[in-house]
Amino acid sequence: MSMIIDRKISPQINDITKAEIIRASETKLKNGIPVYYINAGTQDLVKIELLFPAGMWQQSSPLVGSAASAMLQQGTSKKSSKEIAEMVDYYGAFLDTSITQDFATVGIYSLNKHLASVLPVVEELISDSVFSQNEWDVYLGNKKQSFIVNNQKMSFVSQKKFSELLFGNNHPYGHNVSEKDYEQLKKEEAYGFYKRAYTSTDTVIVASGNVTDVTLKLIEKHFGGLTPTLSKGEGAPLPSVSGVKGGVHYIEKKDALQSAIRMGKMLFTKSHPDYHAMLVLNTIFGGYFGSRLMANIREDKGYTYGIGSGMVSFSHGGYFTISTEVGTEVTKDAVKEIYFELNKLQTEKVSDSELSLVRNYMLGTFLRSIDGPFALADRFKGIHFSGLDYDYYERYVETIHTISPERLMELANKYWKKEEVIELVVGKK
Repeated sequence: MSMIIDRKISPQINDITKAEIIRASETKLKNGIPVYYINAGTQDLVKIELLFPAGMWQQSSPLVGSAASAMLQQGTSKKSSKEIAEMVDYYGAFLDTSITQDFATVGIYSLNKHLASVLPVVEELISDSVFSQNEWDVYLGNKKQSFIVNNQKMSFVSQKKFSELLFGNNHPYGHNVSEKDYEQLKKEEAYGFYKRAYTSTDTVIVASGNVTDVTLKLIEKHFGGLTPTLSKGEGAPLPSVSGVKGGVHYIEKKDALQSAIRMGKMLFTKSHPDYHAMLVLNTIFGGYFGSRLMANIREDKGYTYGIGSGMVSFSHGGYFTISTEVGTEVTKDAVKEIYFELNKLQTEKVSDSELSLVRNYMLGTFLRSIDGPFALADRFKGIHFSGLDYDYYERYVETIHTISPERLMELANKYWKKEEVIELVVGKK
């Protein structure tokens, strides 16, 4: 006899008290590359990512890292870019090459039964990309044209300038790319960067999904032969952060219908002891749809469709940011309201009811972020490349449960001093 659910009775709500995360296991290839793998999920699917020290942090001049990453799929000595795409598509796989501030990734999603057929393609890209002149010219022309178009957008210009204000134009995280950088970019420099960076030196492999012994043997077969770089590093030492310490900055766009607002300041990376607590404070301020910034500037004032704030952590630096686009006629008022909400957190304690709501939101979001093998792989990368362990997530849950309104006010006063906030407007004031 089947049980009938009484829908008049609400289901039991259980508190999230600890972080139950499937942890990555580790092995090593014969060339010393560490392989971290998470065997989870119910589908016969696997994702394999090779993460190389080939991000913006490692490049000696602008755009070199992103050009090298993009050219990986543009042909080898044996296959054209079209043949590579057709082969990957034939097996229902997905190939991705991407770059961040700190590393570059070559990844493949594949059914396990086709992994032996698609991994040779990945190996070939890493070891035998040729950077043909024709493909280079097409790539560079498209990227330059895309840059010219994007450079007319307020949001694009504001993000570039804000990064420069934070880190300084000579810093890899802060360089404000210009059209001149595309004109000076040379294929030989990008190819040399590829040959130095896409090797076994400081490379990490992350496998997730239905990872079997066969999967690990295939990884060994195709990547255990990668050799170390012959010349480590890019030469001159990287510069220190040389951004501004607050102040008002303005880039006028006379024909603008909207203004892009970027505000924030340098802070710290996720290894800092106050990072978790600042995540809670940021969520209240502008970190989710029910935040104070959204309630005031979107819902009450109607100045914008969306506004948010966030904590950004790289390997070598972190910052706090606020971003929105508003009509030019309300730009000053929007900035005023942002400071109003910031000041309110410094002078009035967060109510227990609001803090309880944010706690539940953050804990629920955390549970969703560890749902599935690929999400678990992302959580692993989030701590591994910051030199952290899984207790990072246990401390995160504990902080959400225990942080007090008094502590939040203390943090707002310590880290969000108005005179230290960079205020940037692109458009009209």
